[in-house]
Amino acid sequence: MRTLTSTGLCIALAALMAACSADPPPAQGDSAPNEPATAAPPAVPATPAPDAAPAPSAPAPVAAAPAFAGKVWRVVESGGVAAGTRYAFLPDGALVITAPDGSPPGYGKWTWANGKLTIEEEGIAYPTDVVRVDAERLELRSHNPGGTLDIKLAFDAAAELPGGQ
Repeated sequence: MRTLTSTGLCIALAALMAACSADPPPAQGDSAPNEPATAAPPAVPATPAPDAAPAPSAPAPVAAAPAFAGKVWRVVESGGVAAGTRYAFLPDGALVITAPDGSPPGYGKWTWANGKLTIEEEGIAYPTDVVRVDAERLELRSHNPGGTLDIKLAFDAAAELPGGQ
């Protein structure tokens, strides 16, 4: 499942706040000075103004998922990730990372938009290049806060996808 980006959320909230805080137009007419003025409710435009922020769209399903999605991959070589670590890219955008020592799994998210992979771990999102992907190999280059990290993975046909997906 994809989520609304923070930029999109800010734009939507700003548009909503602007619409809610607009003052009604001053009353016009033949009302006496001491009588309350009654004004017609302001007209709602049929189409948004050209400079209005676009309404946020519903998240697109991961229907056109990349070749690595819905599979479990095992690290075979990396300068920063232990060999044997498994990465499961679930179809709903969840990422499950299990270490070979049997410690509890780590959870993150992944998104695929316009041919670009972004991985989020511990609340930090970073771009990740897909250097190579085919039925048996996946090579990633992550640009995380600690620097660039290359990870070579092999499809793990024996491993079950977490969550029965």
